[in-house]
Amino acid sequence: MSESTLTDPKHDRPGRVYEIADGFVDTLAELDPISATYLGIPGYDHLLTDYSPESADRMAEAERNVLDSITHVKPVSVSDRRCRATVIEDMTASLERHAAGTHFDSMNILHSPVQSIRQVFDMMPRTTEADAEHIADRMMNVRGALQSYERTLTAGIAQKRTASVRQTRGCIAQINTWVGDSGEAPFFQSVADETAAIENLPKSLKSSLADAATNATAAYAEFCDYLRNSYMPHAGPTDAVGEGRYALGSRSYNGIELDLRETYEWGWSQLQWVRSEMQKAAATIKPGATIREAVEILETDRDRAIHDVDEFRDWMQSLQDATIADMDGTHFDIPEPVRTIEAMIAPPGGALAMYYTGPSEDFSRPGRTWYPTGGKTSFPLWREVSVAYHEGVPGHHFQIGTTMTLSASLSRYQRLLAGSSGYSEGWALYAERLMSELGYLEDPDHYMGFLDAQALRSVRVIIDIGMHLQLTIPAFSGFHPGETWTPELAYEFMCANVHFPTDFIASEIDRYLGIPGQAISYKVGERIWLDARADARARRGAEFDLKTWHNEALNLGPMGLAQMKSELTTR
Repeated sequence: MSESTLTDPKHDRPGRVYEIADGFVDTLAELDPISATYLGIPGYDHLLTDYSPESADRMAEAERNVLDSITHVKPVSVSDRRCRATVIEDMTASLERHAAGTHFDSMNILHSPVQSIRQVFDMMPRTTEADAEHIADRMMNVRGALQSYERTLTAGIAQKRTASVRQTRGCIAQINTWVGDSGEAPFFQSVADETAAIENLPKSLKSSLADAATNATAAYAEFCDYLRNSYMPHAGPTDAVGEGRYALGSRSYNGIELDLRETYEWGWSQLQWVRSEMQKAAATIKPGATIREAVEILETDRDRAIHDVDEFRDWMQSLQDATIADMDGTHFDIPEPVRTIEAMIAPPGGALAMYYTGPSEDFSRPGRTWYPTGGKTSFPLWREVSVAYHEGVPGHHFQIGTTMTLSASLSRYQRLLAGSSGYSEGWALYAERLMSELGYLEDPDHYMGFLDAQALRSVRVIIDIGMHLQLTIPAFSGFHPGETWTPELAYEFMCANVHFPTDFIASEIDRYLGIPGQAISYKVGERIWLDARADARARRGAEFDLKTWHNEALNLGPMGLAQMKSELTTR
């Protein structure tokens, strides 16, 4: 069926395609209560996800049914065609991962059941008696959820599919923090104490919360013992996953088939560009300064920093609020529900990169930025402005929140589940560059922060591909030429080319090795967004309007990069 024969009324919902796609949202909520909470789907907040092998098979079977059904439905509108293509791509990628057995060996320090079971409590409201009941019930279910995941990990041992020693060790360290073995208050005790402060909460429920917190803490301690004593002896000694597994991860996270060696070489060119720009920026901070000398000034000048955690959170909140007020109606049209965002300090024990969680479907829970302090109490501000734009507006919060409001034109599946890391992280990195283009980073300190963030994402491309494919380092680099990438060399390379704390860099190396193909999605996605904008500007000439193009692009909804490139370059 040709595109010209498809209608595209603004509010056209042809029926069958959307019905199949949206039906899967309810199926996912039932099979994955943690995702239901993140999405704001009610009815599952007292439950936790079953991470057993049988549950993974049930999810795969549900995806196969959706894929089979939607493949046999012909699109009758352009919006119908887009939704169908997005679902097919998502389901195909997910089933490919299941067939490869990734659920058996993908435990990692950032995004695996180890973290998800704990982190979902950050998303739960703590204002009513019903909220407290849900939290108590869910904490009592922590043991069952961890035991279901233990069964999957044990099945992986039998199949010789295990996570690496590095990822296992990292997860053990995180759990030690959550159960209070590292000097912090046990995480679940903190949850129970905060929830017990709800006004007029019955004493019996307060007691249930305390008991549930003790149970959940003990369950994590038991799981930690399992990892240390039963799993660690079988954990893989090698961090690199090889080209086949890496290509699978890259396709999944980016939604596009990449020439990995071309992308690796392109990463080097991007790093060379940004290092050149950083040298110019250093001279504006102090004439004649090297990059390292300029960064030292930015890091150590007390007048360029905030020296209190609460004050830093307030500063981040004020920056987000001011950015929304300034950009709305000028560079973007920000829907009313998206004008609210909350800046949060992340609980201790996780990875050290700042992250974002989207609003609930009805916006009763707002979008939030989460900043892991890593124990810091002093916060140099030079790089934080660009980070705020990445996580907030016009980055993740604007893109994800805007998508959530498009119920008149996108299926529920597209609004809640669709997309790829390349699409969303690419947009967020593009947003940082856009703010520089629009003049919001004219302060030399903040511009240097933007450049250092670009250097980080460029280095990610180089070392993520380099480590997992075990490529050799090129001669022109001047850095261990001809040697094969290792985690130790990657750490040394990052320390030489980006200017983040060493504990953050160590955490990043662990992250890349545990989630192959995700780290490149930032720069790869930004590349596609920039190429699509350049294509539109060339085709439209004097009629090109940036605000209009942004609206058109985001109104397409989340998708993989290949589909996004096709949609944006044929409009």
